[in-house]
Amino acid sequence: MNQLLIIGFSFGYLALLFGVAYAAERRSAERRSLVSNPYVYALSMAVYCTAWTYYGSVGHAASHGLEFVVIYLGPTLLAPAWWLVLRKIIRICRLQRLTSIADFISARYGKSASLGALVTVVCVLGIIPYISLQIKAIAASFNIMTRGGAATSIVAEGGEAASSALYTTVALAFFTIIFGVRSVEATERHEGMVLAVAVESLVKLIAFLGVGLFVTFGLFDGFGDVFEKAAAEPALNRLFTLGGAGTSATQWLTLLVLSVSAILLLPRQFQVSVVENVNEDHLRKAMWLFPLYLIVINLFVLPIAFGGVLLYGGRGLDADTFVLALPLNAGQRWLAMLTYLGGLSAASSMIIVETIALSVMMSNNLLMPLLVRVPAARSEVRTHWFAYLSQVALQSRRLAVVLVLLLAFGYYSFVGHLLPLVNIGLVSFAAVAQFLPVVLGSLYWKGGTHQGATAGILGGFFVWFFTLVMPTMVGPGLLPESLLTDGLFGQSWLRPFALFGLSDLDYLSHGLFWSWFFNVGLYVGVSLAGQPTALEERQADVFVDVFRYRTVFEGPSGWPSSAAPLPDLRALLTGFLGKKRTAQALHAFAERFPDADNQLAETIAPQADPRLVAYAEKLLAGSIGPASARLLLSSAVGVEEISFDNVVGILKESQQVLEANRQLQKQSRQLQRLTDDLRDAYTQLQELDMRKDEFLYTVTHELRTPLTSIRALSEILSDNPEIEEEERLRFLHTITRESERLSRLITLVLDLEKYESGKATLDYAPVDVAEIINDAIESVGQLIRDKHIQLNIVVPPNLPLLTGDRDRLMQVLVNLLSNAVKTCRADGGGQISVLTEIAGEALRISVLDNGKGIDPAYHELIFDKFFQAKNQTTRKPEGSGLGLAITKKIVELHAGRIWVESEPDHGARFSIELPVSANTNEPQHTAAGAQT
Repeated sequence: MNQLLIIGFSFGYLALLFGVAYAAERRSAERRSLVSNPYVYALSMAVYCTAWTYYGSVGHAASHGLEFVVIYLGPTLLAPAWWLVLRKIIRICRLQRLTSIADFISARYGKSASLGALVTVVCVLGIIPYISLQIKAIAASFNIMTRGGAATSIVAEGGEAASSALYTTVALAFFTIIFGVRSVEATERHEGMVLAVAVESLVKLIAFLGVGLFVTFGLFDGFGDVFEKAAAEPALNRLFTLGGAGTSATQWLTLLVLSVSAILLLPRQFQVSVVENVNEDHLRKAMWLFPLYLIVINLFVLPIAFGGVLLYGGRGLDADTFVLALPLNAGQRWLAMLTYLGGLSAASSMIIVETIALSVMMSNNLLMPLLVRVPAARSEVRTHWFAYLSQVALQSRRLAVVLVLLLAFGYYSFVGHLLPLVNIGLVSFAAVAQFLPVVLGSLYWKGGTHQGATAGILGGFFVWFFTLVMPTMVGPGLLPESLLTDGLFGQSWLRPFALFGLSDLDYLSHGLFWSWFFNVGLYVGVSLAGQPTALEERQADVFVDVFRYRTVFEGPSGWPSSAAPLPDLRALLTGFLGKKRTAQALHAFAERFPDADNQLAETIAPQADPRLVAYAEKLLAGSIGPASARLLLSSAVGVEEISFDNVVGILKESQQVLEANRQLQKQSRQLQRLTDDLRDAYTQLQELDMRKDEFLYTVTHELRTPLTSIRALSEILSDNPEIEEEERLRFLHTITRESERLSRLITLVLDLEKYESGKATLDYAPVDVAEIINDAIESVGQLIRDKHIQLNIVVPPNLPLLTGDRDRLMQVLVNLLSNAVKTCRADGGGQISVLTEIAGEALRISVLDNGKGIDPAYHELIFDKFFQAKNQTTRKPEGSGLGLAITKKIVELHAGRIWVESEPDHGARFSIELPVSANTNEPQHTAAGAQT
């Protein structure tokens, strides 16, 4: 096709993207966002699908079959867990105002500037080859479009192809700077860029589907025809099975792990999925929409790959070119142009987002930590210096965009153009995979330290570079071939593809295994061997327990109470954010903390509140990174944290005073304990004395009642000898009954005294439960018949024997049955039930009645002695108040328990549980006081 036409379409397409981004920026300024919806968010995440997906997947499928699927299977399997993992990362970055993966790792491990710099260097070195892959795809696709059928390789040869790639790269750099690096505050969302990336995701999807439909249904008669003809070819037939192309299970697992790491940790993915996230709830839609996108865009990979091999496999045509070559060689020029624009979209969107993310990382973690230490930051011209730093931060990001793209173009020119697309992408995936241990540790482990994270990343990076990057430099002649055959320094155990003699793995699995071996081992080992600082502990709490916080104002500050002069803090914020933005920030702080409102006037409290310093630190972190923000607050404004060494010094100086105070406190505690013991003893004596008085009063009251009746009736009989015989007999009967009552009461009091003093004895012997139940019922049988009470007895056969005192247990059942008879309805509708059952290792006997019931407030009190006598106005069983108290004592002496279940007007259920003895052959005679 005509070269000028292709160039015109290329720049026209970029101009269209300019327009889309510009419209999004205008709508955002009018507070009518075009990107604040989950569909745009999910489409922007499709920046994951780069030229590798667009061109490289077809080439990879043509030689390795289904292996290409694993790169998209990992993100698909991880998507359901985004609500747990990715949402947590989003919340952390929002509250801490973090703008990159380097900021994230640096902030977690003590806001370390050195660790942030290390992560940035690893990202740049690891991603530069990946960006060069996109440049290679642009150059190759332009070469194919201009040379038509003459272009048979993805390798773009000649100065003309290189120039076209460079021109396109410069244009993309211009677009990136205008719409991606327009503000110093990196946390400010790039709505224009996000919408442009979303549009590009649609374009590349439509274009790839167009090619797939053309190949499948235009050049062939559908999926069945393509796969049937491919199956007839031996070279393609082997690709239909998982292991047919020589791909092992280890390779599949490695690719799965790498793709999971990439979707979380690639700088561009972190940018669109975390930094550009408007609403956490958008994840719910992206969790199914993004995997659906991956499935749809890969539907036609195999038909295109097989169709290209079937039609042009013998002509030396590079499989990576099939996507463009098939429609172009078939005369479908406009379809080829759409396909070319789809490839340009796939490559350009990756370059734009990746360079934005890397530029922010380079500025925040390489340049700014050096500038904030410059002595001018402490001079009298602080406001001008802060404004200057702000401009430096902005310009440095723009320069970083250009530098990154030039480095990528340089790598492409010297090395990248010789390597397959997939190989370059996998090496970059393995680079960012070195961050996975420390990132997961930051989310779920509070024990990780700065030293451990640094050691782990350094160890993993060096092994990655040695095993995966250095071998790529052998082909272009940058390194000798002996490195691969003889090893580094001639040591065979230092061969990149057989490190320490391990040679059974493919090169990618081998590199990932050893890099993670050293990475995880050093991270965990060094962290456990060291001790986290106070700042690291605070950050660990914030990261691991982030869902306890909801706003940027929350969380521990870590700054002393006299943190910073407020004018200096205001000048610092104004220098980076401007007057308007600073005023808005301080107003938001005052609304959140009304008690600090007066402080902002500077006249009442010139020292800034520690909460305001922590808030200012987060605001600055969005502009220059967390490490630089903390350094700037510490150096430029004069804020200093109290270090651990300072605390130790203060403690040593006051050691003698603290020791003396400790001794005084110890003596005071001992005196207090003695005082408390005496007070408790006095309280117990008072309670015992009161209980003694109460007991004597109640006993005399109970004894006086029958004695009074006996005396009165006796006097009547003595003073009236002529009284009629019938009346005399009635009086004598009453005197006899009251005498028996008096005798029973005295007996009960004596029995209770024996039980409480431990003098009572129990005659233990095997007891037949059914027998004592029948005897107890017979004892109260006349009372039951007199009140016409219906009696229900449930005693299962073959009950185990109990070891106990038969007479005492009989007394318990008689007491319970007598109480039930007293409380039963007297209108002929009374009912009493006796139920017996096995409850675990105990035997339970329950006596139920349908009487007036017992208020739950008295369920425990009714077992106290004389309770009924003292509270005859309450609705509970009537009597002397000793029956249930004695019953409880007898049950407890048998190692059992008794309780009541009742509600007013719903009857009562008294239950006792007695343990079933394992040995009932020998009767025992044991003093009750000796039982436990």
